[in-house]
Amino acid sequence: MITGNTRLFAIIADPIAQVRTPQVLNAYFQSQDLDAVLVPVHVPAEGLAEVIAGFRRMKNLGGFIVTVPHKIQVAALCDELGPAARATGSVNTVRREADGRLAGDMFDGAGFVQGLRTQGHDPAGKRLLLLGAGGAAGAIAFSLVEAGAARLVIANRTLAKAQAIVQRLRQAFPHADVRAGTADPRECDMVVNATTLGMRAEDPLPLDAELLRPETVVAEIIMKPELTPLLAEAHKQGCPIHYGRHMLDEQVRLMARFML
Repeated sequence: MITGNTRLFAIIADPIAQVRTPQVLNAYFQSQDLDAVLVPVHVPAEGLAEVIAGFRRMKNLGGFIVTVPHKIQVAALCDELGPAARATGSVNTVRREADGRLAGDMFDGAGFVQGLRTQGHDPAGKRLLLLGAGGAAGAIAFSLVEAGAARLVIANRTLAKAQAIVQRLRQAFPHADVRAGTADPRECDMVVNATTLGMRAEDPLPLDAELLRPETVVAEIIMKPELTPLLAEAHKQGCPIHYGRHMLDEQVRLMARFML
């Protein structure tokens, strides 16, 4: 039951209907017997700064989760950043301090890699193709290289964004094989879709699924729909598929502990 003492948390996104975090995090709060609730807040890009300024003044707000398309922009609005957030230039979790200061960090990468491992898809020693160059993609790229990927190719519509991630990765991991490239999966052991393509039924596929080899693992970060068009096509090609929910399931505890 929500009372006057309930600690408030939020998730901001645009759109918001697809998010699964409220169900998962509220279940976690309940399992830990915490008087806390997380609510969805639909925030368009043009109102982002005003909403964040308002969050600073909300005394009973413990923090908020950040998802598409705000992860990079919110990082610039935080007062301090954790290690993963500094390395990737993006945040997905923000803690509000008692004085209204905002501390942000990024758990997408750690959650994604742990999700892969729990499903038997360890990225260590693998040749990887990462589609996308947004906030989540940057975090996932960092964690994949940290986990020992043999090679990472980042493909994005805007090549400069992929190159920017590659540059940051080379600074953090000077000996890693990372590069910007095209969405060609033929020489990859694993493909990761970190774009938003697949959230809407009319979206095109982020790559040519006919180029997939049956042994290539195809992974999503999209939560809804669970079976995206890319995963459906990959399944038709005989590929092992990995759902987006595994990333969220593995990072819930990390996000909650950071905000509480």
